[in-house]
Amino acid sequence: MRVPAHSVCTAIRDDIVAGVYERGGRLTEELLARRYGVSRVPVREALRTLEAEGFVVTRRHAGACVAEPTEQEAADLLEVRTLLEPLAAARAAQRRTDAHLKVLRGLVRLGQERSRSGRGEDLRSLGGWFHETLAQASGSPGLTALLTPLRHKIAWMYVVEPSAASDESWSEHAAIADAVARRDAERARTLTAAHVERARTAHRLRPARRGGRVRDSQHAVNTVSLRN
Repeated sequence: MRVPAHSVCTAIRDDIVAGVYERGGRLTEELLARRYGVSRVPVREALRTLEAEGFVVTRRHAGACVAEPTEQEAADLLEVRTLLEPLAAARAAQRRTDAHLKVLRGLVRLGQERSRSGRGEDLRSLGGWFHETLAQASGSPGLTALLTPLRHKIAWMYVVEPSAASDESWSEHAAIADAVARRDAERARTLTAAHVERARTAHRLRPARRGGRVRDSQHAVNTVSLRN
């Protein structure tokens, strides 16, 4: 059974974001194939995709390595996000389905409940899912394709201060969801722009880990879809 390259790509990307592989470290096809229990073919395809996304670079005499973004490159990502997220929200207000709206409101309820109860360990993930759903609701595959790796790269490069996952943040999410529900594109755009700009100030560059060994991966290759 051949494992799809996109499943291998997701597993490697998740481990890069989680810091399993240090920045600048080599990513050999043989090691990765053995680590994820796949052949070298999907690994090779996954590395090409990750290079296009900016997580991997190919170096002469070294081959594939984890990228080492500069502070300016990291700052540019936050600026690009401030431009694209409001656009996604505006389009979502125009094109969303009832299913998208149900997911958005469900995430808001869950985020507010966990914020109030102090269960903030997964609020960042919930926030990411909220914005991912907004992108999907935009009905623009190209925009979603830009935003998804962008969010992964920001999570890789930045630590977000706990205050960014506060009651205020989830109130802003709720207001955005309401604007999307009313199909008010301009309000959705304006609210999202303010929300992303406020969250931007809570981002702190994540120090690069150096000299450490490769940690155990927590992200297995997803083969569930192959059995269905």
